[in-house]
This record gives sequence, C-alpha cells and structure tokens, in this order.
Amino acid sequence: MNSSMEIERQFNRSSAGSYDEHANVQKMMAEQLAEALGVLDVTRKSTPARVGSILEIGCGTGIVTSGLVEKYPIASITALDLAPGMLRAAEQRVRGSQPADRDIRFIHGDVEKWSATAPPASFDLIVSGACFQWLQQPKQTLQHLRRLLRPGGVLVFTTFGPTTFYELHESFMEAYRQNGQQPQRHGLTFQSGAGWREMLVDSGFTHTHIHEDRLLHVETYPTPKDFLHAVKAMGASTSEAAVAPGIGRRRLFVDMYKAYVTKFSVLGGVSATYELLMMQAKVPNKDRDSDKF
Repeated sequence: MNSSMEIERQFNRSSAGSYDEHANVQKMMAEQLAEALGVLDVTRKSTPARVGSILEIGCGTGIVTSGLVEKYPIASITALDLAPGMLRAAEQRVRGSQPADRDIRFIHGDVEKWSATAPPASFDLIVSGACFQWLQQPKQTLQHLRRLLRPGGVLVFTTFGPTTFYELHESFMEAYRQNGQQPQRHGLTFQSGAGWREMLVDSGFTHTHIHEDRLLHVETYPTPKDFLHAVKAMGASTSEAAVAPGIGRRRLFVDMYKAYVTKFSVLGGVSATYELLMMQAKVPNKDRDSDKF
C-alpha cells in the first residue's frame, strides 16, 4: 500500500478543484452519514445539544464538515486531514457560514499517529467519510479511537467494500491472462463489513453495539480511461501491483481497456461498481450497558 506521504501528495493534487468535481460517490456517502446521524439521534433519544465534542477524520474538502457544523450548532468540532490542501478547502467551505468564535479546529495530521497521543475520552462522536480504506493499521487505529470516545460515545464511518471496482479487477486479470502472466491486484484491497466488525470487537466495541449498512451503487463512465481519470482526480490512484516482467505497462492497459469494454459495456459507456459500507459502533454507557442502536 502507498505510504502516508504518497497519499498526502495525491490528495493535495486533487484538492484544487478536481476532487469536488468528480466526488459524486463521496457526496452520496456524506448523505449516508447525515441520515445515519439523524437516525442515531432518534434511537438514542438524544438531541444534537447533547453532543459536545466531535472528531471528523479525513475531512477532505469539508463536505461532511459543513453538515456537522449545521447539525450540531454548539458542539466543538475537530476536523483532521492528511493533506494541507484539503484542509484549506474545508476551512474555506465552512468558516464563512459560522460565527467567528465557533469552536472549529482544522488539524493537519495522520490519524494513525495523531490518535495514538490524543487525550482519552475527548469526544462524544467520531465521524469519517470515505477515509478508512486508506488506514495501514486499521485495527490499531480503531483501538485508539475507542480510547478517545467517552462512555456512550459513537463512531460512525463510511468506507468501500470488496466489491468496489470489481469490473476493473476482472479486466486486469483478463489482460494478464492474455499475456501469459500471473494476475496482480491493481488498486486497494477493501475490507468487508464482517472484517470491520471483527476489528471493532477486537478494539473494545461490543457485538451488540455495532451496526452495518451496505449499498451497491453503479456509476457509468464514457470509457474505462474516463473512469480511471475520475478516480485519479479524486486522489485515489494507487496500486498494490508491481511491474510485471515481460509485459509493458502500455500493452497491459490497452488489453485491460479492451477487456473492460467487452465485458462491462452499458448504455452510455461502461459500468463501475461501488460497494458502500457504513459502520456504527457505540461505547456502552457505564450506567446503561444495555443501550443499543
């Protein structure tokens, strides 16, 4: 997987406009989060006024942040991101609509390092949209986030499931086979909902306080190249594949494009599937351990 410095570079590059232009799925995931938080307030019989402190991980250009500041008007909000360019875009999006004394902090940092030293029991709510697939040590980071939540606190995050971009992976496998090569994985390997649940339990959350939602969404792009361009524009161009001996990169991609068009053409272009996962995990209230979502 790419290093945090490489991920930061990618998202800095896309923060100057191309991210918001292409981030249709991420906007959909932000709506998922907003809906989940609304349901959460109802089922917990709570109000936004009871949420005093919020951490947002991977705030990006502030799509989710802007919703949080409106929904929780008196909460202090800490928005964290690895890419300074993203933080600047988020702050620009949010600051203009808020009073000058509103407690909103924008912090440049890697959550995997930052969460290890942040003060315990600091937040009532931790939110993250389309970020956790980048974690290099997800289980350890979840343990840190569990420590940062107060009793009764909630972690809600969206991420991508393993079905995401299956068309691309199948097309690459076909291209490798056509050239007599062992197929390699291109792009990230995404964790399943069951995998996230297991890590959450191992991190100190209980089975009865974990909830999972899964949605398959299909986008259409004019060509496979347009699809890859959109992914790159969102800062998500990464690969676990090494350079294969005996086959050039250009030849590999030409054959992959042909396989993609042959197998996954639809009206208007080609399809690309996104598996959208949303996980909710609650820290039991010490006095009411039977609380559930």
